[in-house]
Amino acid sequence: MSELNKKEIEVEGANVPFFTYILGEDQIFEFDTSKCGPPDPMVNAMAGLKLLDAPNKKVVMINHKSPGGLIAKIAENYDIDEQNLDDGRVKLIFSYKSGESEKSNLNANHCDG
Repeated sequence: MSELNKKEIEVEGANVPFFTYILGEDQIFEFDTSKCGPPDPMVNAMAGLKLLDAPNKKVVMINHKSPGGLIAKIAENYDIDEQNLDDGRVKLIFSYKSGESEKSNLNANHCDG
């Protein structure tokens, strides 16, 4: 953890800790909802995505499974890289998509199903 110089930050609307660090040219905002149940993954992802206002910023979400409802809601507004971790959790990396991220409705932070 120390090699990345992670710092905990306050994120409006979040209910899990968020950390920020620099990785290469990018500022990363990371949170872990792998031990949370609905609606926490969606709530925290939407709060974190509000931080993406430039191409050099990314949100990293660690979750217990792929958040299908979240991805369906925001897939057209963000680039999403999903990786399966060795321990069974999922790591999602959300990146700013110029001209599209600005259109996302990040206040609708609940699942409809």
